[in-house]
Amino acid sequence: MKSRDALIRLKRFEIEEKRRKVVEIETMIGDFNHMASDLDRQIAIEQERAGVSDVNHYAYPTFAKAAMQRRNNLATSAENLAGKLAAARGDLDEACEELKKIELLEERDTERLRLEEARTSDIEVAPVHRVAS
Repeated sequence: MKSRDALIRLKRFEIEEKRRKVVEIETMIGDFNHMASDLDRQIAIEQERAGVSDVNHYAYPTFAKAAMQRRNNLATSAENLAGKLAAARGDLDEACEELKKIELLEERDTERLRLEEARTSDIEVAPVHRVAS
């Protein structure tokens, strides 16, 4: 039983680590999307200021080109993280299922021990009837 208790604690620790990883990835994706939105606004402002919105035009602002590249890089990074997020959620779900199985085994064993103890105490308490010969 003690080893199973340790295993349950270990699984709970693993689940918390996996949950933190999921939250961290979600936060990073949110941050990347927020930064990309800010860059979109900056690009629009720069295009309006320069009066040129055609990227291939010779007078297109260099800052806007650089901001577009940065925005595209952020979008690519967010897409890559989305794949990692799906994998991390799968790992978390798998770890939760493993923990449930272990906890069910623990409950079953605990109940079995309780029933055995109850039977043992009933036998000890029950009077012994001797048949007179």
